Amino acid sequence: MNEDDLRGLIGRVKNGSLSRRGFVRRLAAVGLTAPMATQILAIAGAAPAGAQSVPAYRPTRRGGGGALKVLYWQASTLLNPHFASGTTNQDSSRVFYEPLAGWASDGTLVPILAAEIPSRENGGLAEDGRSVTWKLKRGVKWHDGQDFSADDVVFNWEYARSPGVAAVTSGSYRDVNVLKVDDHTVRVEFQQPTPFWADAFVGGTGQIIPRHLFKDFAGPNARDAPTNLRPVGTSAYKFVSFAPGDTLRAENFANYHMDNRPYFDTLEIKGGGDAVSAARAVLQTGDYDYAWNMQVEDEILKRLEAANRGKVNIVEGGGIEFVQLNATDPNREVDGERSHISTQHPAFRDPAVRQAMALLIDRNALEQFIYGRGGPATANFLNNPPRFRSENMRFEFSIQKANEILDAAGWVRARDGIRAKDGVRLRFVYQTSVNAPRQRTQAIYKQAAQRAGIDLELKSVTASVFFSSDVANPDTYTKLYADMQMYTTTMPQADPERFMNQYVSWEVSTKANNWQGRNIVRWRSEEYDRIFRESQGELDPIKRAAMFVRMNDLVVGSNHIIPLVRRPTVSASLNNLRHVLSAWDLTMWYLNDWYRET
Repeated sequence: MNEDDLRGLIGRVKNGSLSRRGFVRRLAAVGLTAPMATQILAIAGAAPAGAQSVPAYRPTRRGGGGALKVLYWQASTLLNPHFASGTTNQDSSRVFYEPLAGWASDGTLVPILAAEIPSRENGGLAEDGRSVTWKLKRGVKWHDGQDFSADDVVFNWEYARSPGVAAVTSGSYRDVNVLKVDDHTVRVEFQQPTPFWADAFVGGTGQIIPRHLFKDFAGPNARDAPTNLRPVGTSAYKFVSFAPGDTLRAENFANYHMDNRPYFDTLEIKGGGDAVSAARAVLQTGDYDYAWNMQVEDEILKRLEAANRGKVNIVEGGGIEFVQLNATDPNREVDGERSHISTQHPAFRDPAVRQAMALLIDRNALEQFIYGRGGPATANFLNNPPRFRSENMRFEFSIQKANEILDAAGWVRARDGIRAKDGVRLRFVYQTSVNAPRQRTQAIYKQAAQRAGIDLELKSVTASVFFSSDVANPDTYTKLYADMQMYTTTMPQADPERFMNQYVSWEVSTKANNWQGRNIVRWRSEEYDRIFRESQGELDPIKRAAMFVRMNDLVVGSNHIIPLVRRPTVSASLNNLRHVLSAWDLTMWYLNDWYRET
């Protein structure tokens, strides 16, 4: 099915000559799932009358709901979304800052600071795919009383793409041009026809900061801005206090631009501790309303749920727990930088070693004995939406095969049992964050590796350090100053473009970009780069999906990336808390609609 065929079917849905069910069946015949068919219709402006992608909000007045208490056992350290390299920092920033639109759980876009979602019908999407025009909601105020306008949107584009700022969001803004049409309209222009236009100003990377408070900090001094730690946003909650690595407090914003919102009077996000304690504080004792990221053995969660105070929420998305095998040398320093892009890892440059490492982790055991509902085993890095999932990758656990591969490649066991070749020993530092399932995974991996003549030195880093943006700390995951590491990366959109740019050569994490580049493993492939660039201009959804399947196969097939388990969004909440969650966006993406049933 080509682009013209797809447009024709969408047109028939709009004029009533084809039912939505018929449209879904037609797309299913060419490999597109029902959720993706629904998403295509919604983006094209063909959603059914009265359709809702978020639940109807019930409270009839602003405030009066008391305190909302949330636990993030990985505490946030800053409150500027453009510097938020970890999910906790992105979520904490989202408490205050809003994008033009966000992603609902069904993959459709929901307007937030935008007056409407752009479409062909309302003139927002150009026929040639080279621009999108956003109309902004009127009457929106910053928390300090200043008016939100198109100037703020344009400023965020300038700020994020500035090399001096070195923002983690730069990939969403670097290759577009943003023009102010009038005070409440902006146009985003692309260099080529662009199938995925909902990137800049959308979702977690689209949070908009105020021009009037950041304009004097839009270069190399960007990290000195006082507002990095004292945010002034447009959201339902305004800033009260913040202790990095500990507690964030906010309160109801009386001039919020959505009626009857927010329900709660105050918000507290308590950081620190561990996932099990956070689960217990919600599910067993009821001391908190919500706990984020339940990286807890499923058996424990089920026992805690038996108290009937709360429930576990599992929302399927694109998150993946995986291992990275460093493509560069973490022990050699070049120009004051370890893991320098000019170096190669002395052992992992051998494909046989990487292949053996992929065979030595028992993914089925991780699912069965550790993650359960929260971690189905997978061979793919890119798992969702389903039409982008490769059928070509397989995983296998075999210590015997790993030994055979290493023997054949000339890696010989020394007297201490550790293999070596040409003076290089298979002894690796394997780091991750402090987290019980991850330490159990490390132990499982180490035990199997020992039987293959590989010694893993296990390193566990406090999560608030591991996921921080501290450029002076050698233990942050973006530096990868270890041989291998493990963590979960999330997919912030119902489209894989930004998710898969983690392996393009121009996103390598380096000292020059303050280790904010998204390619942390430093793997590079000319073929991958070429296909990625082609996908950015491919309007045929079938061809584009095939391109992302190939990209997945390239990086997974290299064994520099070893997928372990899919990570749906797993959280815990009290039974009476009504929240709006989406695995395609941040936890706090629609915090304005959270309330408590009484």
